Amino acid sequence: MNLAPVLEELEGAAEKLAIKVRYEVLASTVGHGGLCKINGELRVIIDKRASTAERVATLAKSLGQLDTSEVFLSPRARDTIARYAA
Repeated sequence: MNLAPVLEELEGAAEKLAIKVRYEVLASTVGHGGLCKINGELRVIIDKRASTAERVATLAKSLGQLDTSEVFLSPRARDTIARYAA
């Protein structure tokens, strides 16, 4: 299954919610990243070495903590967020 389109859609949703998504090298003890607040701004930091599936999971889990009802998302992207939000 090609997850690249889902990743792009989730990144776009984050942008519409004014959440910056950054890809950085993270220590292995941190995992693949997640949602955080830096200087009052929400950000999702994702390990740049993570696979596309791991990036989707991290971003979906992060977006699942927020209200995305005002952002258009395909059914596939919404299902992905719902799966990781639980």
